[in-house]
Amino acid sequence: MADSPNNSDRSLGDKLLGFFIKEEPSAASNVPAAQPAPRNGPSAPPAPSASGMAAGPATGSPVGSVDTKFVDHFAGVLSKANLQGPDYFEFREILRNLSNLGLPEEKQFQAAWASFKAMASTGDPGILATAANQYLAALSTDRDAFLKSVDAAMKERVGGLQEEQKKLQADNEAITKQLAELQQRAAANADRLTKISGEVQEQSAKISQNRANFEATYATFTDQIKTDISKIATYLK
Repeated sequence: MADSPNNSDRSLGDKLLGFFIKEEPSAASNVPAAQPAPRNGPSAPPAPSASGMAAGPATGSPVGSVDTKFVDHFAGVLSKANLQGPDYFEFREILRNLSNLGLPEEKQFQAAWASFKAMASTGDPGILATAANQYLAALSTDRDAFLKSVDAAMKERVGGLQEEQKKLQADNEAITKQLAELQQRAAANADRLTKISGEVQEQSAKISQNRANFEATYATFTDQIKTDISKIATYLK
């Protein structure tokens, strides 16, 4: 029976997690076992949201970490960009299977290339770099779209609260000049200002943490692919 779209993205996400991220033994039980990667369409970019975000410091740039929801998202992005037939991902899977044999890195790459050549019926290692660069381009395009959505979320949520804050502060300055019967209105506005300050910090921290998690996950994927491209050029001549 074919997997549902969500299950397919989860399976590909599990496999990509195993391809690019070496887990600590203590964390292994938190990540489902890798399964065969389907060739399906992309998932929609996850919009920045308050729910599911880890709150970071209110000031400064939060430190990102690999986020499983972004792993699933990148699985969809890379699935859409996937080339027909064996390519970089099949080569990386072979390479991963050789990683526990104790071979030197160069020998691992050469052995993986020997297996891949038989699978792909080609002797040109350049096809690996071509495919890997296509995936890098797809991830970069997706990152640009995500950062735009982050900016929009900041403007809509935090910017709106800050604008309300400014208006209420100006209103309070006018209220203080009015008659005593307006004091109740001033007190109500002051209470709202106190709440807005907390909301500004909370929303800023959540959105910034989500962005940092995205960047950390993106860097993990792209750094590994770039490293492989360099090693393919060095070892597979």
